[in-house]
Amino acid sequence: MAKEKRVIHKLVPDEGVIEFESRLKQNILHLPKEIQEASGIVINGRRIKSLLFTTDVALIHNCDADAIFAVYPFTAHRSISYSIISMASRPVFCGVGGAVTQGMRAVYLANDAESQGAIGVVVNTRFPNSDLKRVAQLVDIPVVVTIVSSNKTHVGARIRHGASILNVAGGKDTPKMVAKIRADFPTIPIMASGGKTPESIRATIEAGANAIIYSPPSSSELEKLLMEQYREEMK
Repeated sequence: MAKEKRVIHKLVPDEGVIEFESRLKQNILHLPKEIQEASGIVINGRRIKSLLFTTDVALIHNCDADAIFAVYPFTAHRSISYSIISMASRPVFCGVGGAVTQGMRAVYLANDAESQGAIGVVVNTRFPNSDLKRVAQLVDIPVVVTIVSSNKTHVGARIRHGASILNVAGGKDTPKMVAKIRADFPTIPIMASGGKTPESIRATIEAGANAIIYSPPSSSELEKLLMEQYREEMK
């Protein structure tokens, strides 16, 4: 009986890259290739162009993103950041503060995330500047601040109080917001939501985003697609 093949090596056409695939991980979530056109943000020698916006451990374990953007609509808790960081095989940006989680609790959560191995911490648009300053003074990893307005005064205040990376989340207006912020603050690293289409991703990159945050289909949606494929094969 022929020996079972364990791994696959293949040459990616026109790129000169030798790709490695394991026997059991050939059905992973591939992020849009257009994201690789971004310049990236280099953090301690690691270049990050693509971030997967999820806390789903199965997706985190089965994707080709450069990093994970683990932000969620609940009160931040160290058990969540610990669970994600401990199982992820790629860098993790952890949400630590927002409208509800503020003050010293957010500062302690940021400190915990750093000690757990997070590559960066994230606070949302309603996080106070006074708390942002405390977090930035304490941790030695990037502090990512979510921006939903390109108002120069507001963005400037966020940077002055310790934002080291901006996360621009403007929906369909994201490229326009990124372009405005890039014009006002040429050197600040920007990550942004790029939408679902190649055109929207390229528009966001061309506007000045250094990295793209991609929102994936849910596990249930991916499972549905897989089942439809199986049904077709069984006909």
